Amino acid sequence: MKIISHPKNTKFTLYIKQLPVYFSFYNFFLTKQYHSQYLSFLNILNIFAGKFVGMQLEELKSKVTNILKNKDQSVTKRLHSVCQLLRDHVEYYDWVGFYFRNGNKEELKLRTYAGEKTDHEIIPFGKGICGQVAISNENFIVPDVQAQDNYIACSFTVKSEIVIPLFKNGKNIGQIDIDSETSDPFTEKDERFLEFINQEVAKIL
Repeated sequence: MKIISHPKNTKFTLYIKQLPVYFSFYNFFLTKQYHSQYLSFLNILNIFAGKFVGMQLEELKSKVTNILKNKDQSVTKRLHSVCQLLRDHVEYYDWVGFYFRNGNKEELKLRTYAGEKTDHEIIPFGKGICGQVAISNENFIVPDVQAQDNYIACSFTVKSEIVIPLFKNGKNIGQIDIDSETSDPFTEKDERFLEFINQEVAKIL
C-alpha cells in the first residue's frame, strides 16, 4: 500500500499528528493506576505519526525529481508543479513558494507558488523570515509566527513557517518558503526533505 495515496482533504496526517492533543484532555481524569499506560500510548502515537510523515516525504522525492526533469516545460512551470505537488500531498503545507534574489538588488522576488494569493512578491533582505534567511544562509523553522518580532504577516490563519535557502555553486540564490495553518508541525524530516528539493532545483537553474 502506498501511504502517499492518502489525499490532502482526508486530514489523515493532521489527525494522526494531533491525536496526542485530543487525548490530553483526558489526562486530568486518569488515575495513577493508568497514568503510565496512558503516557506509553501517547509515545507510541507520536512515533507512528513521525514515521508516517517521514515515509510520505520520502515517497514524494521521486515525484519531485520527475517533475524537474521534464525539459518540455519552462523552469518556472516545473517549480510551480513542485509547489502544487507539495501543497496537495503534505497535509500541513498550506502555502508553498519559491523566492529568488531579484537581480543584483538586496531583495527577494517571488517566482511561483501554490496557495492563497499573497501581496509579498518583493521582500527586502533582512525583513521577515525569508529576508533573514537571505542573509543568514541558514534554515529557519518558526513553530509560532506570533512569537516572532521580525515577521511579515501573510494571513491570520498562518501559524508556523519554514524557510530553506537554495544554493547554486555555493551561493545563496533563493529559497523555498512554506506556511502552515498548523502550530509547530515542522521537524528535521521536513528540513532534510526540503534541502533535497532545493538541491534538485539547483540542477535545472
